[in-house]
Amino acid sequence: MARVYREKIAVLLEQIENEESSSLDAASDLMVEQVKNDRLIHVYGPGGHANLATQEAFFRAGGLIHISAILDSGTLLSDGALRSMAMERTPGYGRVVIDNEALGPDDLIVIVNSYGMNSAVIDAATRSRERGARTIGVSSRGHALAVGPDHPARHPTKKNLHDIVDVAIDSKVPLGDAVIEIPGFGMPTGAVSTYVNAFVINLLSILTVAKLVAQDVEPPVWMSGNAPGGDEANARYIEKFRRRVRLL
Repeated sequence: MARVYREKIAVLLEQIENEESSSLDAASDLMVEQVKNDRLIHVYGPGGHANLATQEAFFRAGGLIHISAILDSGTLLSDGALRSMAMERTPGYGRVVIDNEALGPDDLIVIVNSYGMNSAVIDAATRSRERGARTIGVSSRGHALAVGPDHPARHPTKKNLHDIVDVAIDSKVPLGDAVIEIPGFGMPTGAVSTYVNAFVINLLSILTVAKLVAQDVEPPVWMSGNAPGGDEANARYIEKFRRRVRLL
């Protein structure tokens, strides 16, 4: 089972590598521009487990200092799983979250959601663009297209995230997320979305750092506070960003 599960994940990661290179390149170009202009890169995962991608990007060893996490309690599983699902399906909620962050023309937001169709996702992307921010979407095109227009999770407009962002990255999550079939059991197990979302989020940081180095710009990156010298390395950034990054 371990081998089968690992191979299923490896196939998806390879598909992202081979098929999403142009989107990853375009998205990382936007991130490079933000860092060079000392502007924030917001990350928002409107949905229960999508919030894990936001946490993966934020205050992470090797991650970009300019990442600002949007961790709104409405869709956090820690405040109730059923509440989270209800809020992500509530039209207008994503707009409130974006307005609360006061995004504007100087901002870039990465919106991560495996299915890319719920109300909070679509409203967040739409409102971000209305406020002038540029948008990167990480979601599964195949999953979104496979779900009918009348599914209760869908936004009233029936739109998909990949259709309304400036740059769309297909995470390749299959319909239903779980990928392992157990003989004698009628439902699949073994979800993959957290793996692929983390792969995309970290790859965007890697590409951004590499491009900054190639342009002779020192990439501002967090060092693990649990490694020797980590606290000292991070101290120069903490004072500068603690008033700009709300959750820092």
